[in-house]
Amino acid sequence: MKRQVTIHWMLLLLSWSAFAYGEQSLTPYKGAQPAPDFELVDVDGDKHRLSDYRGKPLIINFWATWCPPCREEMPSMNRAWGKVKDDVSMLAINVGEDEDTIFVFSADYPIDFPVLLDQSGEVIRQWPVKGLPTTFVLDGEGNIRYTAVGAREWDDDALLEIVKSL
Repeated sequence: MKRQVTIHWMLLLLSWSAFAYGEQSLTPYKGAQPAPDFELVDVDGDKHRLSDYRGKPLIINFWATWCPPCREEMPSMNRAWGKVKDDVSMLAINVGEDEDTIFVFSADYPIDFPVLLDQSGEVIRQWPVKGLPTTFVLDGEGNIRYTAVGAREWDDDALLEIVKSL
């Protein structure tokens, strides 16, 4: 429990720094590195594997409901999903929270794309997450191509064109 509280506070601190220094761009990742595979359940209990999403670009967002920049960017992610759902896949990986917390959050911030649960923090430890929110853009082969630390306006057409071009 003490370790979980410490991790929570560290992520909160990193989230605030990501919020303060976030900008409207994507950072190219160091070459096309394969993304760490995972298997997580969504808020409905259905299993999702990263390998299930091969074939088209994928946006993966690590977030939490208590994170102010995450709350700020989630509506734009949902609008982006409406624009690209035929060409791009999108996942939100919630870190450390349960279905009930996300259900309450979604009353104010609807999310129409899959929300996966990393309650133990096992998956976030395998990925190069620097704070919340951290978003990764993968190509159709499952390689990390871009990262974004901090909130973005994901429904920005220029940002989405970069993703769709993968």
